[in-house]
This record gives sequence, C-alpha cells and structure tokens, in this order.
Amino acid sequence: MNILVRNIQQSDNPFLAKIVRDTLAEFGANHPNTVYFDPRTDHLFETFETIRSTYFVIEQNGVILGGAGIYPTEGLPSDICELVKMYLLPTARGLGIGRMLIEKCIASAKELKYNKIYLETMPELKDALKMYAKFGFEYLNGPMGNSGHTGCSMWMIRRL
Repeated sequence: MNILVRNIQQSDNPFLAKIVRDTLAEFGANHPNTVYFDPRTDHLFETFETIRSTYFVIEQNGVILGGAGIYPTEGLPSDICELVKMYLLPTARGLGIGRMLIEKCIASAKELKYNKIYLETMPELKDALKMYAKFGFEYLNGPMGNSGHTGCSMWMIRRL
C-alpha cells in the first residue's frame, strides 16, 4: 500500500484543514463550537509545536490522506492528553489506516509519559466511535479540560 507516516510539516496546514472540514461536513457534524470553526484548524503545524504534543500525517504517493495527534489540552490533568484532529479522506477509510494512527498516537502518548488519553467526538461519527471502543476507550458523562469544542457531545477516555 506504500503508506508513509510522518510528523506534520507547515506545508501540510491547508491540506489537513480541508480534510478536517470536508469530513465533518460529509457527516453533518460541522456544528458551531467544533474544530470545523476553530481557527487553529488552519494552523495545525503551529499548534503541535506545543511541548508534549505530536501530530502524525498519513501520506501515500505524495498525497496526504489524513492524520491524528495527541495534545496537552488546557485544563486536563498533566497525565492526560487528548487524541485530536483524527480525520481521513474517504478513500483512506476501511483500510486499517485509522487503526495505525491510533496505535501511533497511543505509543507516542506513552513515550511522552501520559497515563490516559481523552477524546471528544460526536454521534454522527459512528465508525470512529466503533473504532475508539475497540481500542478500549470508555464513555464519560461529560467533558474534561477546556478544548473550547462545546459542540462535541460525546467524550471518551482510555488508560494507557
């Protein structure tokens, strides 16, 4: 399949922002107060220059297929990171790439000395919810931290 997993570069910003927004629109999840409207979505490289964060880009034959990262979201305890901005092009779904990204993010979170991974999502993203559950993420009754994404109505966490 010739898939390359690499760290984000500044030149990736417009491609990743388009994938994030197109995916949310595709599933009708382009709600207010989500990453769809977050200006940081256009500046992911700069966002992930933050200490104890990382963002992985999936590329095939020079084409960006998507990505995912971990981030020390404001307001979370220092031993918890957030799995963020996990989006793939439609052609990249169902091929095990999402699983590969989550595995890479989990390994990175362990290396960065986190004990848990938290995430925020929406009911429209059914396939993602199934995948998170397969990885042992469990539902929470409310949000943690201060991501600013109050448009997300589902929250999950996983012990590392």
